[in-house]
Amino acid sequence: MAILVTGGTKGIGLAIARRFAKPGVDVFLNYRADEAAAQRARGQIDALGARCHVIRGDVGTPAGAHALLDQVKAKTDRLDQLVHCAVKVLPGPLLGIDPVAFTEAINLNGTALVYLAQAARPLLQRGSTVFFLSSRGSRVPLANYAAVGAGKSLAESLVRYLALELAPLGVRANCVAPGAVDTEALRQVYGDRTDEILSQSAAANPSGRNVTDEDYCSLIEYLASPGAAMIQGQVVFVTGGSYLAA
Repeated sequence: MAILVTGGTKGIGLAIARRFAKPGVDVFLNYRADEAAAQRARGQIDALGARCHVIRGDVGTPAGAHALLDQVKAKTDRLDQLVHCAVKVLPGPLLGIDPVAFTEAINLNGTALVYLAQAARPLLQRGSTVFFLSSRGSRVPLANYAAVGAGKSLAESLVRYLALELAPLGVRANCVAPGAVDTEALRQVYGDRTDEILSQSAAANPSGRNVTDEDYCSLIEYLASPGAAMIQGQVVFVTGGSYLAA
């Protein structure tokens, strides 16, 4: 088995990678710049007995996505899970955001899903799954979140189109959208207010707490299993009952 996780050396991406990391599994972790985090992640995956491959690169361009998959193809002839978690955060009001940086963010946070699927196509086999990690910001406007939220909204739409093309091949494409999780990206958006936001989120949640890694990893593990063969092109929120209108 082999899994590729973009943005896989931190946060949600690393949690997903750990869930699938077992002896005999090839775990490919893509990252953009933080070498120290990449090596810490390698240590965690290695400790679980999997074969860990950390690959540096920017998948926000077609060339970058193809370069990443070329390195994956050099190590394996199949990819069971392709998980796009990489994200570029540009906190600030939409009307004042730098348009070039905004375009780069939309490419990474949304369009890159297509770049990755195209590049990974030769490795995807019947039973493989393409995952995109979304959030409620894809549907509910949040302050300082436009570059992420709009990109994720785009990717949710692209997943539906990819599902139509991948389903005849026996390959699935789905989105998973966890509720509030304490990640570096969240802290970039909310800064010093992050702990307050997380506390408020837990207090307001009908389930009485925030989402944990176990909650969304368990869903992804199920969606990757044969039992979920007919779940295709969906966005599944893992929120404990918060913002059900989303």
